[in-house]
Amino acid sequence: MKKISILLGIIALTSINSCAERVIVNREVESKNDGKMLLGTQTLDQFRKEPFKTWFDEEYNRYQIDQSSLAELKKEKLNSYNLVVFVGSWCEDSHREFPRLIKILETLKYNTDKMQIIAVNRKKESPSGEEGLYNITRVPTIIVKKYGKEIGRITEMPETGYLERDLLNILKKDNSSLFK
Repeated sequence: MKKISILLGIIALTSINSCAERVIVNREVESKNDGKMLLGTQTLDQFRKEPFKTWFDEEYNRYQIDQSSLAELKKEKLNSYNLVVFVGSWCEDSHREFPRLIKILETLKYNTDKMQIIAVNRKKESPSGEEGLYNITRVPTIIVKKYGKEIGRITEMPETGYLERDLLNILKKDNSSLFK
């Protein structure tokens, strides 16, 4: 009986260890066509390092935030939502929209710990496969979540032409559904 208990204990420990997945943060890979590329879970700091800093800072500094939408966004309490952002460090649309998003969030003093940034390759794949959970077909994709449930997304570029307006529309739609 002792041998069986020991054997079961070993099997249990082995299965626990094999299920534990190590998440590598801030992975950079070298691509023949795209040069240095980010892949997988990223921190915001990665985009403030070369070679990504060049395009990030340029768009961040150039973008003029729509102040009326920003004021309304403050009222809608964006900080009570989580964001999942899929980007391609090789992608022109990500080069444009991601720095704009960060400028908006920093202006709102959004807690970026509530934001998950996932970089994908040209096939829209990440090492841990998160793109499959969210059905990512284009980047950037900004997913707004509340209580773990997706309530809206912005894919590739904002419908209104302004990220802050699209975010506001998502939040207003969510908040109006609370009163029905």
